[in-house]
Amino acid sequence: MNEAAKNKYNQIKNILEENLDKSIEVIYPESIYESMRYSLLAGGKRLRGVMAIETALIFGAKPEEILPAACAIEMLHCQSLIHDDLPCMDNDDFRRGKPSNHKVFGESTATLAGDALLSYAPKFIIDKTPKNINSDIILNLLREFFIAAGVDGIISGQIVDIDSEKKKISKETLNYIYEYKTAKLFKLAVRAGAIIAKADNEKLVAVTNFAQNYGHAFQIYDDILDVTSTLEILGKTPGKDIAAEKSTYVSMYGLEEAKQKVLFLCREAYDILNSNNINSEILKGIVSDISEGIKKCC
Repeated sequence: MNEAAKNKYNQIKNILEENLDKSIEVIYPESIYESMRYSLLAGGKRLRGVMAIETALIFGAKPEEILPAACAIEMLHCQSLIHDDLPCMDNDDFRRGKPSNHKVFGESTATLAGDALLSYAPKFIIDKTPKNINSDIILNLLREFFIAAGVDGIISGQIVDIDSEKKKISKETLNYIYEYKTAKLFKLAVRAGAIIAKADNEKLVAVTNFAQNYGHAFQIYDDILDVTSTLEILGKTPGKDIAAEKSTYVSMYGLEEAKQKVLFLCREAYDILNSNNINSEILKGIVSDISEGIKKCC
């Protein structure tokens, strides 16, 4: 990502962080709100929230119009990480370089904190989206949110991922996991931005296809880092996929082919932006970051 894009990315991220900090107040019962805030404010790239805001901006919306939805998407992503780290799921003691939520607050509170964020997020969209936004648009946003958050999205991705442990799976099943567990949230981000900005259907399809390719590239890159990186760089325990005997693109096709697949998907994502005249240095930059990361990591 070039310097101008980095600066813009960080400006959007800082605004998002400020709004997330104000989004949840600690009231009684304090433990659940503290647990929610612990994970929500634990840092990270805020990639999905920034993508939502940037997509809305390039199609003509104002920042305050998309910010509630961007915050809600970050809450949803946070919820998925809290639950993903639980001993009954991927069982990880670290997230973003810090102890996982259940290591700090206990399993029961962490589970409930994830549940709380999942229900708090759509309410936040309803309560905080500016009144000038048509109710049909808000309803459409909520529909997109529930698709990504529910059994039509990350829940099905997660269950197929769990059911596939210690098994030899097909490439179709692997693609299903990547699509539902990872790409769905990236699609939600860009579609939310396009919807709030009233982008036409052609642009909506274009950004959806962009997120499809980017999401798969992102997950394969994550698989690669799992076998090549460290706790300090990843912020979570490396080598978990091998330990859990999970099928990944790396285990199925090998490291070199996985790298080539990431580069191919990045080119596809980049070409979609160019061919549809979507001029976003941030969206192009996050793609180039993965491409450059692949070339440097291994």
